[in-house]
Amino acid sequence: MDEEGIVYLLFSLVIILIGFNISPMFGGGIYSAIALMLLAVTAVVIVAMNWADFVIVPAVTSLMGISFQPAKGYKINKNQSAVIKNVNGLYYSTAYITANLFGYTFRTEDVQDDEYKLIQAPETWERIVMNLNFPFKYHILSTGLDVQVVRDELEGKRSYQEFQLSRALQGNSNEVVLTDIRRKMSSIQAKIDRISQGERPIGAVMYIETTAIGVSEKASIDALEAQVKQLQVSFSALDIELRRVVGREVYTLFKFNYALPTTFAELAMNFDQQS
Repeated sequence: MDEEGIVYLLFSLVIILIGFNISPMFGGGIYSAIALMLLAVTAVVIVAMNWADFVIVPAVTSLMGISFQPAKGYKINKNQSAVIKNVNGLYYSTAYITANLFGYTFRTEDVQDDEYKLIQAPETWERIVMNLNFPFKYHILSTGLDVQVVRDELEGKRSYQEFQLSRALQGNSNEVVLTDIRRKMSSIQAKIDRISQGERPIGAVMYIETTAIGVSEKASIDALEAQVKQLQVSFSALDIELRRVVGREVYTLFKFNYALPTTFAELAMNFDQQS
């Protein structure tokens, strides 16, 4: 959740807290109990909608048969998993899958495993494409990150690892655990040192877009589901985590066809929950 979302959430919960505090002013009895119950349910719903909207909203829209229209001639299906367009009686359904190939690494880190993956990547990519009998689009959105923000985040992670090390030493943990914690601390410190030397980290969000066609909406969705599964199986050869994008993020990615986000924070917050 981004900072703006947190502010809205806290503001909403403060209003509910005020409602709890003033409820005794209306006296006791059944009406007061009902009011308190409604306030409690509202608080739970607000928290759930902010942290798990990509699960709850599709479930509600699917149950109630609600679809959305992101643009003229398009609609997002009731499961909020695809964008559909009817063109002269043919239905085109589009889905998205998050697929970050490689996490960014600083150039002086020991990245032998990643280097091996990069060497093998062209051949693996060719095998993936050869095994697919339909086109797909691979999106890469990338930008340099705010150095101070990344540094603060790394220092927070280092402090946490220092706490873990202190607790492990007090608990007489075995050498394997201690070595693993020290290795993580060394890696984090190396990144902080690179930033201190002037290297700027890079952030990237990558996702796959695929479209299927059918003579009916159901036929196009069925074909789309088959293509998504085939993509997930094929791209598993690259040892990456693939997640089907659902909920509001489908609309966000659809909008990227017309306008890109202006900051990486604006882009990344759309994938905080699903990637």
